[in-house]
Amino acid sequence: MATIESDLLTAFELHSVERIRTLLAAGLDLRAPVKGKLPAQHLIEMYTRSDRFPDCLRLLLEWGAVLDDSRIAPVLLNDADGLTATIGADRSLLAHRTTLVSAFTSLVGASLLHVAAEYGNLAAARALVALGADVNARAAEDEHGLNGHTPLFHTVNSNANRSEPLMRLLLDVGASADIRLAGITWGKGFEWETTLLDVTPISYAQFGLLPQMHRDERDIAANVTRLLAAAGRGATPLGNVPNRYLQPSHNS
Repeated sequence: MATIESDLLTAFELHSVERIRTLLAAGLDLRAPVKGKLPAQHLIEMYTRSDRFPDCLRLLLEWGAVLDDSRIAPVLLNDADGLTATIGADRSLLAHRTTLVSAFTSLVGASLLHVAAEYGNLAAARALVALGADVNARAAEDEHGLNGHTPLFHTVNSNANRSEPLMRLLLDVGASADIRLAGITWGKGFEWETTLLDVTPISYAQFGLLPQMHRDERDIAANVTRLLAAAGRGATPLGNVPNRYLQPSHNS
């Protein structure tokens, strides 16, 4: 049986502004936890990425939801004008670090550009780059020395390849394609959590082929090719994409 909680989480998963608005009009209390978390937290932590996310979040904020870190609101809302005005009034925000639960690449000790890259918010990313954000800023490392990644890592194997335009933007303005990390914990705290060791942007892109990541093989191959070129390694032939062995016709 459907409940207001299950309806809300479904609306968040679909990024359905209309469904969320209907629930709010029916009396949904944004200050009341749903399964231990406030509704806004569920929306932000949801693994779906789309152009509708900012509209969903904007609706929640209009109805009284509050973010744990209000300074990142313009980034999550993909509001380039608001971001430009906010940073114009306080340049220290370019060095601001925030922490969000992330279904994919870690957002612990993350810059505003990390957040824009994770959510695929291109307008916000362009504004941040124009304002002088460090495209090679490092996120925090954990107690094992993992993570410490740059915004580029959020773009190379993103949900539905949504952040691919940000990957191109970052590479065009000098993001390093050959940074090497001790490792990254992907999906920290979720059932698909995976620790990946000895990681570069290129290898991290390839990890998108792991079954738990649900990424498209053609997208991954295209991203790897672009990253190889950005690292000065030239074009490497990728002749079996999509992999013939994995195609239904091969296994029938």
